[in-house]
Amino acid sequence: MSSVMQEVQQQPYFSDAEKDAVYRAIHTRRDVRGQFLPDPVPDDVLARVLNAAHHAPSVGFMQPWDFVVVRSPEIKARVREAFDTAHTEAALMFEGDKREIYRGLKLEGIVEAPVNICITCDRERNGPVVVGRTHIKAMDIYSSVCAVQNLWLAARAEGLGVGWVSIFHQKALREALDIPLDIIPVAYLCIGYVSHFYRKPELEAAGWLARQPIESLLHFDRWQGPADDDAAATLVDAARATQAEIADAKL
Repeated sequence: MSSVMQEVQQQPYFSDAEKDAVYRAIHTRRDVRGQFLPDPVPDDVLARVLNAAHHAPSVGFMQPWDFVVVRSPEIKARVREAFDTAHTEAALMFEGDKREIYRGLKLEGIVEAPVNICITCDRERNGPVVVGRTHIKAMDIYSSVCAVQNLWLAARAEGLGVGWVSIFHQKALREALDIPLDIIPVAYLCIGYVSHFYRKPELEAAGWLARQPIESLLHFDRWQGPADDDAAATLVDAARATQAEIADAKL
């Protein structure tokens, strides 16, 4: 057994420094679009990030994900073309000022990022009956999304930026990457070193939307549960204070 695994088994708690590092990765993670550098991502770094994704939780331990690693300029160009088509269509779905803001946003870094990764979901892996998916069939897709989040946080810890591109017709993305029809493309990610990370998410900074106050998202015991008892009020106050600390922190 490796020393790392022995340490995990012997020490179930994180030190304060370790906890700070985890929360820093969470709170400074950004959806990167325009800050990619041309520097290549070393294979050992990319391998660690991919293994972090592969160690995500999955329903019934089915591990439904696959990873299509894209470095070819020709393949990137095909994916970028699929994005351009959908992006033009999407702009027409917004009205007034929103349409102009949308057109001014940079929403992908497909060509600029040295590595692109498509994370997929194989819904038939390990057979039709999966522990935990017997009644909520989408649990396998949710599992693949957990792999996306693991990859994203590991990449941030490695100093890598990640941008999730979702403005595609799935058929066009399948064709660009030659993905079989029974495999679901879940996330197309642009990955690479960056010049900087923005302090706030770009859409928040651009005034597209503001971050929701955490207290408006908390419910107690049921959806319309009261938040005016002492226990609920204490948690609301703590959550509000923590959100303010995050907003003010020099991360």
